Amino acid sequence: MFTIVTHKTPDLDAICAAWLIKRFLPNWQEAELAYVAAGKTLRNELVDSNAHVWHVDTGSGKLDHHQSDADTCAAKKVYEYLQTEISHGQIWEDEALARIVEVVNFFDHFKEVTLPNPNADIHVFQAVAIIDGFKVLYPENDQQIVDYGFAILDAIYKVMQEKVWAEKIIETDGIQFASGWGKGIAFETLNDSVLKVSQKMGYQVVVRKDPHKKYIRIKGMPETVIDFTGAYETLKKLDPEATWYLHPSKKILLNGTTKNPDMRPTKLTLNEIIEVLKK
Repeated sequence: MFTIVTHKTPDLDAICAAWLIKRFLPNWQEAELAYVAAGKTLRNELVDSNAHVWHVDTGSGKLDHHQSDADTCAAKKVYEYLQTEISHGQIWEDEALARIVEVVNFFDHFKEVTLPNPNADIHVFQAVAIIDGFKVLYPENDQQIVDYGFAILDAIYKVMQEKVWAEKIIETDGIQFASGWGKGIAFETLNDSVLKVSQKMGYQVVVRKDPHKKYIRIKGMPETVIDFTGAYETLKKLDPEATWYLHPSKKILLNGTTKNPDMRPTKLTLNEIIEVLKK
């Protein structure tokens, strides 16, 4: 039996370190978790003396970081260990995980106070703030905090994987064009994250066609003068059998969505859609 030990009232770093071990280290998927006072070890045993018991973010061992003021954290130390352990001496890379642990390290050193407008309510929705909420809700249940934290990290990992993939698609497969409202980019891809990632990169109009379902999603930058009403009317004439939906904001034009599986996909090609948006 394997055991992962961390401190009571676990924070994002402690949770992420344990999550990395249970999710990615071979044979540790069923490891149990134990909780000790911060800085202590399980049963006061010598840290790292038992290969079946690993201490993370506590105990001053190989997977703790409180021995110095170095810019690192327990999650980062675990990831660095995984890089060599998983590939048996070769460097193993997972870009999504690498970026996640950098963010965890950022928060573990309390650097969120340096963010622009750090007291804005939007920051309450960050994972670290949500975990702080779990600590208040479940002050006597460390395992409950960790279970919720694992679920959050599972979701974050999926989102980060999609983001990494989207960035590569934007760089290699995006069809750039000049829309009537500024620079646009279009894709035929399964990755839906290209829409938001492209907008965050400054594209005013973004188009995605699903290569399997044939659905089209068109998004314009919020808080701009973009109005897809004209494109909506043109597309209805070009393909009246397809289902077209213009959002009340006039900045989202959809032909198909997981929220309405009954919508009929368009027969128009991606290039034909682009031509409409150029006008």
